[in-house]
Amino acid sequence: MVGTREKLEHLRGVLAVAAEPSGATGIAKREAKGIPSARERVNSLLDAGTFIEIGALARTPGQPDAKYGDGVVTGHGRIEGRPVVVIAHDQTVYGGSVGEMFGRKVAHILKFAYEKACPVVAINDSGGARIQDAVTSLAWFAHMSRRQERLSGFVPQVSIMLGKCAAGSVYGPVNTDVLVATENSYMFVTGPEVIKAVTGEDVTPDELGGARVQAANGVIHHVAATERDAFDWARKYLSYLPSSCLEQAPIVNPGLEPEITATDLELERIIPDSDRAGYDMHDILLRIFDDGDFHEIRAETAANLITGFARVDGRSVGVVANQPLVLGGAVDAKCSDKATHFIRLCNAFGLPLIFVVDTPGVLPGVEEERNGVIVRGGRVFRAIIEATVPIVNLVVRKSYGGSYGFMACKQLGADISLAWPTARIAVIGAESAVDLVGRRQLMQVPEDQRAAVREYMIDQYNATVATPWIAAERGYIDAVIEPSRTRLELRSALRLLRDKDVVTDHNPRKHSLYPM
Repeated sequence: MVGTREKLEHLRGVLAVAAEPSGATGIAKREAKGIPSARERVNSLLDAGTFIEIGALARTPGQPDAKYGDGVVTGHGRIEGRPVVVIAHDQTVYGGSVGEMFGRKVAHILKFAYEKACPVVAINDSGGARIQDAVTSLAWFAHMSRRQERLSGFVPQVSIMLGKCAAGSVYGPVNTDVLVATENSYMFVTGPEVIKAVTGEDVTPDELGGARVQAANGVIHHVAATERDAFDWARKYLSYLPSSCLEQAPIVNPGLEPEITATDLELERIIPDSDRAGYDMHDILLRIFDDGDFHEIRAETAANLITGFARVDGRSVGVVANQPLVLGGAVDAKCSDKATHFIRLCNAFGLPLIFVVDTPGVLPGVEEERNGVIVRGGRVFRAIIEATVPIVNLVVRKSYGGSYGFMACKQLGADISLAWPTARIAVIGAESAVDLVGRRQLMQVPEDQRAAVREYMIDQYNATVATPWIAAERGYIDAVIEPSRTRLELRSALRLLRDKDVVTDHNPRKHSLYPM
């Protein structure tokens, strides 16, 4: 008869094997690559000592040599004291590929996240489907996708890519809210070997889907130098979000600096006198939000538009701002996708949106039309119209043409619209307006005087047409404010809008149709 002592010893032995399923071979493989274990990665992400693993002893039934865990570590823990669910691929077990027990474990923990309303963080390092499992692997990819979809917009979902993410494994991360990767990571649907065999094209993994390449493509939202940096970025990202759409985001240090500060006064000198001169929009953002704190999302793609999180009076907000240093702040097809995703992300989790505007309009050109700027820009308008969170629009300089709506004008969706006295609001900029409308008049001017007259007409247009005063007189904006009061005005606006409740007419449709 086997006694309790023997059973405990057996348990300890099994747990030791489950903790390192591939034994010395797996350890050597990690050491050769210079990477930590899946469990070490999980513990680096979470608050110390909070990880509770689920499914450590799962393995393929009927196979005596099957490895525990089946290539994935699942469980839950805490980040900044708040519960989260964690999934981590174990590259030393079947290459972290997806098999039946892998799929069952992930599906179970995603169901747990839904029932407990917990954010999900997935640490990805996988070769994709397990070839020897055939259709079983594909079926579990589908099961996992269905579970993941239920969580979308319900709880925050973060993917952290720390190595290889190939084939079917790419679709999980790309369907989470954000994807952060280390510099030496890569992701692609079809690998270099298959591409060479099918098309003859010779390409390296890094050229095909390296982290920097995919960040420039807009697939990856942030590239981190190290795994530690990736974990820190993910933790900070979650600090701005509620645990689920049923809650509010954490409030951090409300009520700080209730009066105008020296930093606020610096805003009085930040806009150049010349409309053609650029400046860094980050210099404004760092002065109008709490503690000069700004957590940027997708900085490496479509840099003409800035998206990220900040706090106003201790409460999280989403920020969409033009960047005059890139394309003059013009909006294009690529930044349209960036804006649509971010607006819908903030709306899903109840974060107010603040649009900071300085854009000459939509970027013209044949290439932009080929890139679908009409369709992709149209989605931004729809995202703003459908948003139910508080929206504040602040025009600091240019707001011309289609970008007037793209940046959430009052008529499209802003609850409160403010402008600095440096704002210019019109159909087109002064130079273009004079060249179009004043062409005949200029042709009647002697050629040697034409340049001077054109400059005079531009100055007159800016002084009498493209001003914030006309918009304010007609109620298209709510107020023209001193730049130094911006931080306090935003605080007042969001306090006023805190209990915003959108009541819509009953519409029997199933859903609207986005331009695609």
